[in-house]
Amino acid sequence: MAEDLLNVTNLHAGYGRAEVLSGLNLRLPQGSVVTVIGPNGAGKSTTLNALMGVLPAKGQVLFDGEDISTLGLEERVMKGLALVPEKRELFTTMSVEDNLVLGGFRPMRLGQRDWREGLEKVFELFPRLKERREQLAGTLSGGERQMLAVGRALMARPKVLMLDEPSLGLAPLIVKEIFRIVARLRDTGVSILLIEQNARAALEVADYGYVLETGEIGLEGPASELARDPRVIETYLGAAKKTA
Repeated sequence: MAEDLLNVTNLHAGYGRAEVLSGLNLRLPQGSVVTVIGPNGAGKSTTLNALMGVLPAKGQVLFDGEDISTLGLEERVMKGLALVPEKRELFTTMSVEDNLVLGGFRPMRLGQRDWREGLEKVFELFPRLKERREQLAGTLSGGERQMLAVGRALMARPKVLMLDEPSLGLAPLIVKEIFRIVARLRDTGVSILLIEQNARAALEVADYGYVLETGEIGLEGPASELARDPRVIETYLGAAKKTA
């Protein structure tokens, strides 16, 4: 079994006095896709923000065997954590290519002279971005913006890529494309922590899954087993089926 790249124990986090996560535990083995599904308000985005160091948190976060619990956002980025936030947060008045170049901050800082090779890898993964490399990011469609946000994160050559609701607001065909990319990335060795409301799509692409309910893990297991679990089907997949 692959070693854990990320091992989170007893994580507590929230906003002000309102605690959102109350003792969360999760593991991300090397080279795998792990998904966290759950309803709105369960604490899915809070989990990623706490792991990234955007939110103050208590508990232990081991990353590649090192305790990073006390490190700040930039230090976690330099260690190899990357987050694609739900709102994508692109530089809309800059070109597609310039957004990607900014994503190469980590390998540049680490003195990796071949960091520009990442551009070609991103363009290979997302041919549409290559076609629009000179276009302003603010003029892209929703699907293209999501591709650019993922591509920019990949430019950092992360060990762990965290995706927050990558399918949000996208047309079904684009959603399929995004999840195909997630599967391809896993095949290239990138470890992925996927936060997603589209439980059906998430469990199809993931190796392992967690169901987050009001700040705690209510259920966990191999993704294929969760997809067959009556509780998951009734609460998450049944609704998805009706609205599909």
